[in-house]
Amino acid sequence: MNRSSLVSFAVPCLMTVVWFTAGACAQQGFFTSDDVVKYTPDWHGERFTDGRPKVADDILDRMKTVTLEEAWAVLQQNGFMHQYEDGWLSIHPDKVLVGRALTATWMPGRPDVQKLIETDPANAHRVGGMNAWPVDMLEKRDVYVADHFGLKEAGPSIGDNVGNAIYARSENGIVYDGAVRDINGLNELDNFVAFVRYYDPSHHYGSLKSGKLLNSTMVGINCPTRIGHVMVVPGDVVLGRNGGVIFIPPQLAEQVVKTSEATHLRDLFGHQRLQEGKYTAGQIDAHWTDAIEQDYRQWLKDNEDHLPFPKARIEQILKDHE
Repeated sequence: MNRSSLVSFAVPCLMTVVWFTAGACAQQGFFTSDDVVKYTPDWHGERFTDGRPKVADDILDRMKTVTLEEAWAVLQQNGFMHQYEDGWLSIHPDKVLVGRALTATWMPGRPDVQKLIETDPANAHRVGGMNAWPVDMLEKRDVYVADHFGLKEAGPSIGDNVGNAIYARSENGIVYDGAVRDINGLNELDNFVAFVRYYDPSHHYGSLKSGKLLNSTMVGINCPTRIGHVMVVPGDVVLGRNGGVIFIPPQLAEQVVKTSEATHLRDLFGHQRLQEGKYTAGQIDAHWTDAIEQDYRQWLKDNEDHLPFPKARIEQILKDHE
């Protein structure tokens, strides 16, 4: 190949590399609102200014009674097979965590990338260390969901100061694939329901000022991130309870809630009829006959003012069964 041919070959290749690299940065790092919209195409409702789906507060309220099994079943039916993760250390394990995910991704510290991100003009508006950047973006009822690659010793980027900042902005908790510190202070926050991997009294090194100690670089905010075996997308509804966390795509949140409510009501009816001796376990634990279904509908009508769901929801279930 002669020199002119080599140059003519190399220039378009270089342009392709530059174009690809720029595209990869936009898709893999600090997402814009347009990026978030692009990655959540099945959501057609309201959004935050950062592009995240804004599942209605009413759905979040009702989600608190949903069990992990009920949510899991709906996700499986819709083809979302890898949305559950457990193996957590919990803060306030007797409480339920529900909210909208705002995501962040850490990777092992690398000074050249750290410098690139810290000096990027696009991040000039950000204040403080990287561990504060996503915190400043939180909205009420958000859940801060971060992959810190399970770092334990010299890993905690959340202590009671950052924890208080998270709680002040979101009035909610966290899912954090890493370690936290100052656990006594975090326990004092009544509704800071947290699912983390470890407690460790150390702290992370996440800035250029750390020098050779640098061990963590935040490479993404509001982008898809990995939590254990799950890909979490910004705007997913987080449901954490009983030691496990499930991440619900926003377009399925209402279906999860409605399915759960219908299941709860059928369970209440079935348990009552079993206690009354009207039906056997074999009858209730199988596909219901038309006679049992009719009895169930009449039970809903007779008790709609006393059931643990709004009357409008009971009436909708009755209408759906007509």
